[in-house]
Amino acid sequence: MLVLSRENIEQIYTMKDCLEDVEHVFRAHMQGEVTTPVRTAIDHPKYGATSLYMPSYLAGDDYVAVKVISIFPENHKHNIKSLQSVILLTEAKTGQHVAMMDASLLTVMRTGASSGVATKYLAKEDADTCAVLGCGAQSIGQIQAVMEVRPLRRIFLYNRTRAKADEMKASLRALYPDWQGELTVVDNADEAVAQAQIVICSTKATEPLFAAASLRPGTHINAIGAFLPHMREVDAATVQKSKVVVDTLEGAEHEAGDLLIPIEQNEWSFAQLHAELGEILIGAKPGRETEEEITLYKSVGIAYLDTAVAKTVYERAKAAGIGTEVSL
Repeated sequence: MLVLSRENIEQIYTMKDCLEDVEHVFRAHMQGEVTTPVRTAIDHPKYGATSLYMPSYLAGDDYVAVKVISIFPENHKHNIKSLQSVILLTEAKTGQHVAMMDASLLTVMRTGASSGVATKYLAKEDADTCAVLGCGAQSIGQIQAVMEVRPLRRIFLYNRTRAKADEMKASLRALYPDWQGELTVVDNADEAVAQAQIVICSTKATEPLFAAASLRPGTHINAIGAFLPHMREVDAATVQKSKVVVDTLEGAEHEAGDLLIPIEQNEWSFAQLHAELGEILIGAKPGRETEEEITLYKSVGIAYLDTAVAKTVYERAKAAGIGTEVSL
């Protein structure tokens, strides 16, 4: 078995690669080449945390994988990462477990790439201003992916704890030393949203982050932080006024509090859903149709994204002689 660290992965895999893998596997899913049971979520109320178990099989690529991810928001108090995960990759022809890899970086990348693909098809072509609500572990991947598909000129950063937004600003300057755009930290989410053409919601909120009235016509929203039925980042009015696209209908029906809460309050229904993202990619449904419409991509995460990225990482690592071979 090949064991791959975060550092190994960083040597051979980029956000551009990830965007290609994610778009490919969304298409494969629509073509019936993917088997993905709904993930199992185990809550840890004692610690305010969650563990997720996410299996998937890519028939066309002959790989199976399971990701185990731990989300412990209070870990910062102990100087431990809040998001930790691993992927076990299995070669489907023989059942051999061929790789175990750190998945913390890959989770951030593939979640970002999912939003990046949605942004590619749903945001206005000339969208160049972005509001980032929540500057935690997932936000960097979101920003990197959007930067790949749209020529961002201004980014507004908001976090409930301002220091984290300041840290993100410094991190982005270090990551993109040649980027000439503006980075602005704001103290109010509505202020950021009111100036943006793309909005990224990347928090663990249980109450809406901004008012629907703050949205400009033509805005695209990526809401990726809330991943359990009681969590939400956008209000019912935002859902009502948006063309809503999800990563998968099955996942949204089980876990997307942003949609489930309005449904419970008789303010929206899945009959109003525009599409799964894959339907847009294969041309079965349109993406953005007007300059004025507001689009909302709601993602709770889906395991086949992990299998797709793990496959590429493993094959590249083998070809490059990177990683550590172990016998179990």
